[in-house]
Amino acid sequence: MAEHPNVGHIREGYDAFASGDFEKVSSLWDPSVVWHVGGQSSLAGDYKGQDEVFGYLGKAAELTGGTMKIEIHDILANDEHGAALITLMAERDDGRSLEMNEVHVFHLSDGKVTEFWAFEEDQRRSDEFFA
Repeated sequence: MAEHPNVGHIREGYDAFASGDFEKVSSLWDPSVVWHVGGQSSLAGDYKGQDEVFGYLGKAAELTGGTMKIEIHDILANDEHGAALITLMAERDDGRSLEMNEVHVFHLSDGKVTEFWAFEEDQRRSDEFFA
């Protein structure tokens, strides 16, 4: 069975993020993208529009000193939805580290991400790390 085109779009986004190509990342998101981050940490909340989402990503990079990495295990997608099974790895300046499985869920329209949710393996541990 052939891979759905949205699998490629999602993978392109992760690759662009990893290489710091935020212009490419931006081209893969709808201008009014909504980004949902659960939990109680300083990063938790809903971010609306590309500017707010890039602000969130900048704050995450700041908190982790740019050490945040994502290892993709699998990406599944159809015309409207996608899911990525990933491991998130990051470190803090105080020596704390995090390695955690997550599921990222996407709503897509015309190959662009319109909405995103992250679900962590251990929300409490994630909240403590990003506190």
